[in-house]
Amino acid sequence: MVGRTTELRELEKFYRRDGNQLVVLYGRRDSGKRELLWNFLQKKKCFYYGARQASTDLQRRMFGQEIEQKYKIKIQDFQYDTFFNRIRSGDGSKLVLVIDDFEYIAKKDEEFVASIGRLKDKKLYPGPVLILLCSSSIAWVENDMVACLGSCARKVTGTLKVGELGFVDVVKMLPDYGVRECIQVYGILGGIPGYLKHWDAGQDLKENVCRHILAEGGFLYREAQQYISEELRELSVYNTILQAIASGRRKLNDLFQYTGFSRAKISVYLKNLMAFDVVEKVYSFETGGWENAQKGLYRIKNTYVHFWYKFVYPNLSDLYLLPARKFFEVHIEPGLEEYLNECFRRVCMEYLQLMSMVKQLPIEIHKIGTWVGKQGSIDIVAQNAVRERIVGLCNWSEDALTEEMFENLLQSMDQAKIKAEKYYLFSARHFDNAITARAAEDETIVLIDMNRL
Repeated sequence: MVGRTTELRELEKFYRRDGNQLVVLYGRRDSGKRELLWNFLQKKKCFYYGARQASTDLQRRMFGQEIEQKYKIKIQDFQYDTFFNRIRSGDGSKLVLVIDDFEYIAKKDEEFVASIGRLKDKKLYPGPVLILLCSSSIAWVENDMVACLGSCARKVTGTLKVGELGFVDVVKMLPDYGVRECIQVYGILGGIPGYLKHWDAGQDLKENVCRHILAEGGFLYREAQQYISEELRELSVYNTILQAIASGRRKLNDLFQYTGFSRAKISVYLKNLMAFDVVEKVYSFETGGWENAQKGLYRIKNTYVHFWYKFVYPNLSDLYLLPARKFFEVHIEPGLEEYLNECFRRVCMEYLQLMSMVKQLPIEIHKIGTWVGKQGSIDIVAQNAVRERIVGLCNWSEDALTEEMFENLLQSMDQAKIKAEKYYLFSARHFDNAITARAAEDETIVLIDMNRL
């Protein structure tokens, strides 16, 4: 298992606590949540039940039957209080009770929620128990779960979200790839373990995209739209909004003019997409130049969804008509390098955060972000507790990071009304002679070649 050390450590902390614990573990499908769970459960006494979308009566019967099979007992009363009275570890060790996709039960059966509360309060199974309620529905957990659980929500010891892997972990999953190739994959798939495990590092980027994304039957063919439709209805509306954002229309007014939907309708659908972790509202790093910053921008947060709606969805007719390699050459290859600029910026941010953690920066980063101005932008602004800052400039697609780019950065900093203790200039290719010479004379300028990431 790659990249889940922090989450595994948190689960172990809950397990080692005295008394009963009630923890909600959630993350989107393909996040590696179940692999994390299996690793955590090694050498622990546990009972696992995977809930289904079923009627209340059928759900109870299936739950009870699995308890009967597990413990070799006979249950007459198919009630959750009875179930939780009969589970056991068999010794004095703490039992881990896992109920996966628990929202399928909680949404329909109030008695389940009440029984979970009684179990947490030691009114049912007498031994120590860690109750893990697991879900793949991010939107439901973050927006509706508390209301669904009612008074039982106060009994929840903690919640643990399994997010995407960071770039360092993606590199570990693709050991045969160089840094550049890993950034390209990260910019297309994001840090989703369920996607990354299918990627063939023995083949180049083009071959993988053609085989897995563009070819009918590929594991990511139509995945973006299927993922959206899992929990959201009116796919035609969401498709329209996502395609508009992917094409560069990032303000509410731009979306209104492009889609023809009312502003109120767009706002509602954007809210739903944000609850589903697909879209996010972009906030510029807070500086003294607030009047020069752009406000109210939206971007597609889900990396693969962004890639699909940027390159594939607008060209679906050709996806069906052209061979996969020809589609890649016509519709993806010309714009891919520019598209990957955003991913490279994220990777550079991760690098600075890691350097801060190991005390290799002049400041300890407390806050990091991007400043988006009306006449220019700052790729990275990082700040410590006393508002000392470092600034980053990231070049992925141009042949070289030039002194002119650095001067433009300084102008944007004037607009933002900020100063920096140090400048970190990242380039995926080269640095021109002028900026190299300037950095040699100015110790506040640090040049970082992509391969150092």
